[in-house]
Amino acid sequence: MIRTVIASTALIAGLLIASDVAAGPAADAAQSAAQVTAADASPFIGEWTLALQGPNGPAEFDLAVKLEKDKVVGEIKSAEMAAQAITDVTKVDKSLVLRYSFDYQGNAVPTVVSLMPADGGKTNAQIDFAGGAYLMSGTATKKEKAK
Repeated sequence: MIRTVIASTALIAGLLIASDVAAGPAADAAQSAAQVTAADASPFIGEWTLALQGPNGPAEFDLAVKLEKDKVVGEIKSAEMAAQAITDVTKVDKSLVLRYSFDYQGNAVPTVVSLMPADGGKTNAQIDFAGGAYLMSGTATKKEKAK
């Protein structure tokens, strides 16, 4: 029991400290980010499956990128995580960057989802939790539209 409490406390402290420490590079990336237009986001609009690998193993996420009143927004969810709305969407170089926060035991955890075009028409994906405290990387596959 005590080990669980210590581990949980260390994890939360690590998440909070890492987000403060990583603010430097993250701030630089945010400064180079441009608000995304509908035209910029058009290759990313749709439903995606993110197949990612992290330190604790594989995970799959469903990501929707859409237009609402001419604004690019998103929503992400998984079997372990309820749907999270994403309203902060920018473009960095050719990548789409979606930022949101979720609550973890009373603490807001800043999260950045990146979709990055790769060679051969593929798309790479990454989720950065708490400014680099936990990273997951892999691929994003666009779902076929139902006919």
